[in-house]
Amino acid sequence: MSAIPLPAPRTDDFLGHPKGVYVCFFTEMWERFSFYGMKALLLLYLTKYHLFGDKAGLDLLGAYGGLVYCIPVFGGLLADRWLGMRKAVVFGGILLVLGHVGMAFEGHEATRVGGEVVRDEAALTVTYLSLALIIMGVGFLKPNISTIVGKLYPDRADGSGDPRRDSGFSLFYAGINLGALFASLVCGFIGEAYGWKYGFGAAGIGMLVGLAMFLWGQKYLHGHAEPPQPVALRERVAGLPREWLIYAAALVGVLPVAALMWAAANGAFALGGELSLALMLMIVVLAGVLLWFAWFTGTQCTPVQRQQMIALMVLIFMALVFFTLYEQTYGSWVTFTDRLLSKDLVPALVVRDGTPLPWSIASLLLAPLGFVVAARLSDRNPASNAPRLLFAIIVAAMLVMLVRDCLVLPQSAGSLTYLGALFLVLLAPLFAALWAWLDKRRLDPSKPVKSSFGLLFGALSFVPLALAAQHVGATGQMASVWWLVLAYLILEIGEMCLSPVGLSAVTQLAAPRVVSLMMGTWFLATAFSETLAALFGKLAAIDVPEGEVMNLAEAAARYEHLFWLLMWIGLGCALLALLASPLLKRMMHGMR
Repeated sequence: MSAIPLPAPRTDDFLGHPKGVYVCFFTEMWERFSFYGMKALLLLYLTKYHLFGDKAGLDLLGAYGGLVYCIPVFGGLLADRWLGMRKAVVFGGILLVLGHVGMAFEGHEATRVGGEVVRDEAALTVTYLSLALIIMGVGFLKPNISTIVGKLYPDRADGSGDPRRDSGFSLFYAGINLGALFASLVCGFIGEAYGWKYGFGAAGIGMLVGLAMFLWGQKYLHGHAEPPQPVALRERVAGLPREWLIYAAALVGVLPVAALMWAAANGAFALGGELSLALMLMIVVLAGVLLWFAWFTGTQCTPVQRQQMIALMVLIFMALVFFTLYEQTYGSWVTFTDRLLSKDLVPALVVRDGTPLPWSIASLLLAPLGFVVAARLSDRNPASNAPRLLFAIIVAAMLVMLVRDCLVLPQSAGSLTYLGALFLVLLAPLFAALWAWLDKRRLDPSKPVKSSFGLLFGALSFVPLALAAQHVGATGQMASVWWLVLAYLILEIGEMCLSPVGLSAVTQLAAPRVVSLMMGTWFLATAFSETLAALFGKLAAIDVPEGEVMNLAEAAARYEHLFWLLMWIGLGCALLALLASPLLKRMMHGMR
């Protein structure tokens, strides 16, 4: 018997949105804190601690990032068919905690002996297994937490969507990036200042708190995340209940994924030196998804659903292009910052004595605890202003701590990745208000138009960095970090136009029984963007032989070439997307 979702009571709203959205907000905040905290350190950890070259480090980063967003296709399918979103999220959270704990085992630092690099292979084996656990965990958690958000906004009686949906996804997206912001400031800073294991360990603690937050907030989801057929989960398959068989198969699947991580890091089984086993697996998954998509839209959809699904697939392709540009922020942007940019925004304010701790550690605890208290107060007295006042005080305190950490902590290439998330958190309420203001006046651009704007800004974000590279090449001096600040601002304007809108489109345009699977397909596009970003990033890869000094002019020229190339690719795709937007809007059949 299927679980029947209960309608959310009117008193369930908090600050204009269902409380369940905030539960997902903070769960995703902690999940992204753990994910991006680890990712901010990964490339630097591989190249500085284990002495991998740029190309090998980028290969592993690309394979890891690609599989992280490839496996959600399966996690979404299993949740749609059997597990339900709640069980999938909890299981994924447990795997993520285990993976991040494993990343804290760093082993011995690599050394050079007779011109050869000697690495701690046992520690690296633990790293590959830990990355595989994280990949599998994200596969179960990521598509389903996003789908829950969409289900918390019911459609109108005329079939059109809840007008709060886009602004709700913008709010949810702020949670994602609040986690990413604190990840860089806390994990990125601690990892390089105190030791890699402490940065990775902090990420694991964050995921554990996120899992606890999700379990606490179940009552605010009103049954939307339950298994579609609980009886089917108890049926025995191969001697095990189907639910436990799914969990066992996922755990067994960790081993081949870990082998793919090893192969990527060591250049094993790569066709032509570039087509890795991980990329080949993603291509196979993509082919399977496209075949399924052709069958499903051709035989299982009404004509209107078919056109909506095709329009959704085009929006997903736009996301693939955008995130190919965006993921340079954890690849070529990190190495460029590390080598050719100054790091501190206001050097005169930076603490130089000792090693200060980020105050944002307190913010990470204040935010979810504040919501728990505010939600309980609101449950008791929905008309009270106390919950809103409490939340406002906490936000103000978090802002003070954030500004302090940005200005006072000595920054590194890893910690400066906080800039992207910072701008997204600042821009999210502005864009939520903008879309709502335009909607009231019937001027809200269609989702395809918003996506084309996203591609445009994504392309333009490379201009400041190309100019910075020109400056380094001409003067032989480090360029100002403010070029990076400007690049991130432009890039995140683009992301606010494209990404939360795209997540919302998946929940609106996908046929109801395959929403989680299509959310997984959205992340599959991101998987390819991760791998493509790594391939592009290798155009600026620099391996300095032992005993030699990096040639600044040569390095700057490589980065400049890459940045201009990506700008032109982005501009071309933005133009094509804008030209296609009227047709895509018609194919959406009134969905806004």
